[in-house]
Amino acid sequence: MANDSSHFDYIIIGNGLAGLQLALKFASDTYFDKKQIALIDPSTKNSNDKTWSFWEVNSTQWDSIIYKSWGEALVITSNETIDLKLQPYSYKTIRAIDFYNEVKAKLKEHNNIHFIIDSVKSTTENDIVNVETTKHSYTATHVFDSRIPEVFFTITKKNISITQHFKGWVIKTKDNVFDENKVIMMDYRLKDGEQTTFTYVLPFSKTEALVEFTYFTEHLVEDDVYNHFLKQYINEYLKINDYTVIETEKGQIPMTNFAFEKFNTNRITKIGTGGGWVKGATGYSFKHTEKKVSQIITNIKSNKTPSNRLFKRKYKFYDKVFLKVLKDQNDKGEWIFQQFYSKNSIQIMFRFLDEESTLLEDLKIMWSLFSWSFIKAFLKTL
Repeated sequence: MANDSSHFDYIIIGNGLAGLQLALKFASDTYFDKKQIALIDPSTKNSNDKTWSFWEVNSTQWDSIIYKSWGEALVITSNETIDLKLQPYSYKTIRAIDFYNEVKAKLKEHNNIHFIIDSVKSTTENDIVNVETTKHSYTATHVFDSRIPEVFFTITKKNISITQHFKGWVIKTKDNVFDENKVIMMDYRLKDGEQTTFTYVLPFSKTEALVEFTYFTEHLVEDDVYNHFLKQYINEYLKINDYTVIETEKGQIPMTNFAFEKFNTNRITKIGTGGGWVKGATGYSFKHTEKKVSQIITNIKSNKTPSNRLFKRKYKFYDKVFLKVLKDQNDKGEWIFQQFYSKNSIQIMFRFLDEESTLLEDLKIMWSLFSWSFIKAFLKTL
């Protein structure tokens, strides 16, 4: 939609998961019908650049674009195979392109929402916020900014940061080889040295699956390293020799306790990865984004700063302990997740990862991870 003015009530920088979910929430609430809202992004979001997976109990607004859902999962370690019945949860996957198309189509029905294809160079905050792009300058009463603060990339030793980085292939096979009812959430048998690495398998049908090799490490690897492990896993563990790679995806997700929320001000709210919305200990973001977007809308409507109470302190602390162990002893990842999933019900685990667990459930999970590594990390974190 065109907007003759260069002033908006709200500018959203970045049309990723957080920016589009926030815009959709604005659009679906009549409270914001008279507000002029702009989304600024250099990309038109026309390609399938990622896959989001999450678990939920009930049907939701995303049901029409769920690519596939599963009721069972496996966690495989060198010592055991843990079979997980997920009910009442389902594990679901959405392809980014379906999400982009769905949300863009809904937003284009609203005359007060405007897409601007451009790159933001800087924001300056006074009584209003000035947003400088490559081609123009705009002003806004409030800006929601998904860019990661520059200082994050030069962070000091104070912060604990590792990266979840991965490469995935969607492969097509001639024979029926996949159990399409079961996700392999983590398979730790194939390792790159003493680091925390695992393979993730999302079977879309008996002959098609996303196979992803993932690291939780400080340092990244070259492209051919992922390829080597993907080939090895497909050949040796899935026992598949004849397949075609029909799609590729790569990603890097910061797992960190960096205080992104310090960059929130009265007029600028950091969102998405740039706002610290990705869960530090796992890299999951889809459902956390949904909750934080709802909280922002509630805050605005009750005249509070949009970033008010977006985080729960106890989970920040748990994430920090977990990250400390993984950073100091990166070979411990397999043991941690084996304890997690073999000693606790998957339903408690999901509640814990969704930040909806009770204190008793938290203690049960802590007890399952009781070890010298965790005690040390716990004390250092205090």
